Amino acid sequence: MILAVTGGKGGVGKTTLAYNVAAVLDAVVVDADLGMADLPAGRGPDLHDVLAGRAAVAETVCPGPVDIVPCGRTLAGARASDLTHLADAVETLEREHGSIVIDCPAGRRADAGVPLAVADACLIVVSSRAFALADAIKCRALARELDAGLVGCAVNRVTGGAPTDAIADALGAPAAVVPADPRVGRSIVAERPVVDEAPDSEAAETIRTLAGRVPD
Repeated sequence: MILAVTGGKGGVGKTTLAYNVAAVLDAVVVDADLGMADLPAGRGPDLHDVLAGRAAVAETVCPGPVDIVPCGRTLAGARASDLTHLADAVETLEREHGSIVIDCPAGRRADAGVPLAVADACLIVVSSRAFALADAIKCRALARELDAGLVGCAVNRVTGGAPTDAIADALGAPAAVVPADPRVGRSIVAERPVVDEAPDSEAAETIRTLAGRVPD
């Protein structure tokens, strides 16, 4: 199973949710944001090197509580990356490791569409603000066009109520609220997924619910 975690707008928390959902699924999380990588960089080769033909994808996996394939952080590396190699790289990881979670870039550029085309399913991350929902609707349309089935929507960093019914109707998938919990925000740096750090928290329960919607 290859799951793409996506969202039309940047800054909504895709990376932290990709990491935490991957923890529940016992999956490898791949940072596919070629221009603005967020997952911690390793000391060895990264996804830029794989897409430029300089390394095998197996060399890039950084073990941890959640295994990570990091992406490079240089403009030169992004320019040298050939997105046509992404499918082979991710499918190789799937054969070797099982479930894969792809942290997608924001927007509707080619580098956002290619991970969706590779994925079996997607999870859309959105904030509860109206302008973010508009971007998520565009992202949903792209996912539908690329046959990436939508398993759900995460309304992220919620501090009060959220219009989950309206969001679910707009996107055509169940919407779940992830509360604004600092333990989620620091989970990557601390290398402590919230389901381990605070297993009884509302955030952990929501993330388990989202992960439970991903087909085997």
